[in-house]
Amino acid sequence: MNFIGNVIWVVFGGLLLSLGYLFGGLVLCLTIVGIPFGVQIMRLGMFALWPFGGDVKPQDNAAGCLSIIMNVLWIIFGGIEVALTHLTLGVIFCCTIIGIPFGMQHFKLMLYALLPFGHRVVRH
Repeated sequence: MNFIGNVIWVVFGGLLLSLGYLFGGLVLCLTIVGIPFGVQIMRLGMFALWPFGGDVKPQDNAAGCLSIIMNVLWIIFGGIEVALTHLTLGVIFCCTIIGIPFGMQHFKLMLYALLPFGHRVVRH
């Protein structure tokens, strides 16, 4: 079932979403300061390409204070807008019965987009 959901996701917008994240990550990696943020955006882009069958979990060895500081900077400089976009899309998709699985994927992406440092994607 995950494979079918992922194929439908990719065909109806997941590929464009993922390419947007990957392009944004590459742009951020052009600067030394932006490299950690660019890497996180590229991870988010890879998760956005194939979200069914994956969950966002806290890392066991999170960097502690550094991940908190990086998450705060992330939220201030654009993370909140990305998370609100996924929240809005999730609510819109959940208005129909057919769209509920896709809305749930947007809610997972919202969590990862809001706090990317200290979290990881676990595939099952």
